[in-house]
Amino acid sequence: MKTTAAVLRSSRAPLTLEELDIGDLRPHEVLVRIVGSGVCHTDLGMIAGVGDDDIPIVLGHEGSGVVTAIGSSVDHLTVGDHVVLSYNSCGTCDNCTRELPMHCRDFVALNLVGGRIDGSTALRSGGDPVRGHFFGQSSWATYAVANEKNCVPVATDLPLELLAPLGCGIQTGAGAVLNTLAPKAGSSIAIFGTGSVGLAALLGAVVAECGTIIAVDIQQSRLEKAVELGATHTVNSAEEDVVERIRDITGGLGVQYSVDCIGLPSVVRSALECLQSPGICASVGFQGAPNDITVDQGHLLFGRSLVGVIEGDAIPQQFIPQMIELYRAGRFPFDKLIDTFDFSQINDVLDAAHRGRVTKAVLTFSDGDARTEEHDND
Repeated sequence: MKTTAAVLRSSRAPLTLEELDIGDLRPHEVLVRIVGSGVCHTDLGMIAGVGDDDIPIVLGHEGSGVVTAIGSSVDHLTVGDHVVLSYNSCGTCDNCTRELPMHCRDFVALNLVGGRIDGSTALRSGGDPVRGHFFGQSSWATYAVANEKNCVPVATDLPLELLAPLGCGIQTGAGAVLNTLAPKAGSSIAIFGTGSVGLAALLGAVVAECGTIIAVDIQQSRLEKAVELGATHTVNSAEEDVVERIRDITGGLGVQYSVDCIGLPSVVRSALECLQSPGICASVGFQGAPNDITVDQGHLLFGRSLVGVIEGDAIPQQFIPQMIELYRAGRFPFDKLIDTFDFSQINDVLDAAHRGRVTKAVLTFSDGDARTEEHDND
């Protein structure tokens, strides 16, 4: 079996489209013909910080597609199923069995290394291994090997390519609001950063019927998009003191909730300091490790909380269908965040995403990329 994949061989060079060999599926693995794959900040961070020991690797972790082959022990997926791919988890550790797969004890090994838990990979180039299990999928490819645990079946009447970002970015933002913060109707919230994750958080705040939704960013065009999607107020933090402005908007109280989608120390502090007491800040932004942040403990002592969130505290098999039902009902128009591009344009798309010229880019794959018929794999 062959796949055409975007291979990262150096942080200083463009990705190269290469034909790779795919090895035999293991018992709980599935082969997915990719239809759409999102471009996420985590992918950009990997490209910028990749080390010699990490390459070559195929990235991409917001895939959607059609199951074309299944391993011998797969019992809840069949060939032809439409699926959204999300993060991988072991399913057996204490956190997984407590329905906390986002905190799987093997999360790093299963998602961030680019290999199976035993270090092997299904991809090879001329006999040489290529890391190919990034977030259990490596979906910047025409075909991807996933695990049944990180495949979420979806209805076949949905626009499959547009569902791709539900597996990470959209899930992260919306989940931070709906799962982690769970604000009551009429409450106030400030969202710091209105890229795709922040706007997904904003959509979550609209679903939760928050009364005051404040979008914070340094780009006026993004703030205008936030208003279009339901923000009641905006703050351009390049021009105003954001904490002071939020207190003005809320009559001096501050907001009950905030979401940090940036991870810069100054932004995290502002997202904490703009809270009323009590209040909760959910931090989903990531600037790499280490990332030291200094906060005034007094803000915590007087009833404010700062909580870190990964993958929107979401169980994909539950939350992705929930987002889809909200979308069908017209209450969660995440498709308004998405621009689609052909897979062949990947390097131009990465540059546009890096420069903030697109909100959420999704790579699409034409039928002409298919290289095999759907089949069982025993």
